[in-house]
Amino acid sequence: MPIKSHEFWIGVVSRQHVHLGVEGEFIQLNHGKKAPLQRLRAGDGVVMYSPRTAYPDGELLQSFTAIGVVSSGEVYRVKMAKDFEPYRVDVNFFKAKEAPIKPLIEALSFIKDKTRWGAAFRFGHLRVPAEDFMLIAKAMGVESKFI
Repeated sequence: MPIKSHEFWIGVVSRQHVHLGVEGEFIQLNHGKKAPLQRLRAGDGVVMYSPRTAYPDGELLQSFTAIGVVSSGEVYRVKMAKDFEPYRVDVNFFKAKEAPIKPLIEALSFIKDKTRWGAAFRFGHLRVPAEDFMLIAKAMGVESKFI
C-alpha cells in the first residue's frame, strides 16, 4: 500500500551518518539539533542528501542516499558521548538506490539558482514540493512507495 505523506523534506547529512541512521531507523539533523526535527510529522516523506561520503572531509558525493517516511514524529534525545546528546526522530527507510543530484538539478523547482544549486542545502534541511520529492523518489527507484 502506498504511503500518503503530508509534507516532504530533505535532510543534509554525510553518507556515513546516513548509513548509521538507516541501520538504526532514525535521522538527526543539523548536528543533532531539536528544532529542525520538531517540524517533521508522522507520515512525512524524508530524503537524505549527502554532499560528502563522510563529515567533514569525506570525498565529494552529491547524491541522495536514503529515503523513507517519518514513523511516529516523536523527537527524542540519545546519549552518544559524555558531551553529545543529539535529538532524533524515527524513520522507516525504503530499500533504494543512491541518486546523483546533478542530472536532476534542472528539473527540481526548489533549486532556484541552477548555477549555485548547492545554496539550497545550506541550512541542513528544507521542505520541498511533492513534485520534487517524487522526482527524487523515482530516481532512487521507490516512486511507487509514495503514489
